[in-house]
Amino acid sequence: MNNTVYLDNSSTTAVCERSIEYISHTLSENYGNPSSLHIMGLNAETELIKARSAVAGLLSCREDEIIFTGSGTEANNTAIFGAAKARRKRGNKIVTTAIEHPSVLEAVKLLEDEGFDVIRLSPNQDGIISEQDIFKAIDEKTILVSIMLVNNETGAIQPVSAARTAIERKQAPALLHCDAVQGFGKMKISPASLGVDLLSASAHKIHGPKGIGILYKKKGIHLPPLLVGGGQESGMRSGTESVPLIAGLRGAIESLPKTHEKIKELRDYAADLFGGQSFAAINSPEGALPYIINISIPGYRSETLLHFLEAQGIYVSSGSACAKGQGSYVLRAMGLSSERVDSALRISFSRFNEKSDIERLFDSLKKAKDTLRSSK
Repeated sequence: MNNTVYLDNSSTTAVCERSIEYISHTLSENYGNPSSLHIMGLNAETELIKARSAVAGLLSCREDEIIFTGSGTEANNTAIFGAAKARRKRGNKIVTTAIEHPSVLEAVKLLEDEGFDVIRLSPNQDGIISEQDIFKAIDEKTILVSIMLVNNETGAIQPVSAARTAIERKQAPALLHCDAVQGFGKMKISPASLGVDLLSASAHKIHGPKGIGILYKKKGIHLPPLLVGGGQESGMRSGTESVPLIAGLRGAIESLPKTHEKIKELRDYAADLFGGQSFAAINSPEGALPYIINISIPGYRSETLLHFLEAQGIYVSSGSACAKGQGSYVLRAMGLSSERVDSALRISFSRFNEKSDIERLFDSLKKAKDTLRSSK
């Protein structure tokens, strides 16, 4: 695998050394149940406290506002179903966007089937939701607004705080939820500055383990839990906590780079390479989070390109990993042509990438263009 070029980091990342170290130590040495009252249990609970403190420090929030979940998807589901149930006596309107992660879109679809009025805002051609559209959509019957921070396919940063302004001006009883999975650990995030009541994140996008997510729940916000039983996580997520994975999350947070300048340099380098070519088109806006750049190679289907690149030891994606290879609903919502949508590739970086990785990708795509039969 030494010759591998991995540029699919928005799907998942390689687990960093410190995370592996913490996971291994907890599995082998500190394996007590954090709910147990003996010393082994107390030692395990200490691991939870340390990790909760690390997350709270990264988000500039209170430690008792952090709930550990089994994934970002579970965090999104807990927030959306909980908010709808908690506020349904005060209205029946939910405002979200057409470009959310499937764990949000499918959750609100189920609520719509139950009778909730769901508004899905479409982005402009840059993949960004208009602040004016957000303001128009929210009214006195709105009980939940869910807007992602960073789109997982284009990297477009969404105006989440505009929703808080609209909620206050319209005097809506809405809770504001933000899926921050793609932004967590990659940009400065504060629930207070965003104005959100609920925020979701995940460990495996920042070189932590899979199977551990985070839900920020603002102090004083009451939600019914999805899982009941032992009352763990302040009653919000019953079930014995996965201490090894939570310790791995802490290791990932402690290993985060102090600057993201390298990622910006990689993104700018890729934009310069592909932006100067007639065979490629860039779908991400200029102000996108630099960890993601979405491009199209019109005339060549994404799936064909993916397999060609895989044979060269290069790994990218055609969009969200949860889309299972289907055409991008995000790019369609942006109004891009079918030719652009069907030939889209998402390139996503981590601190382990180098410019040489982008050069190999570029050279391989030029080779693909000369080798593969056009779908036109």
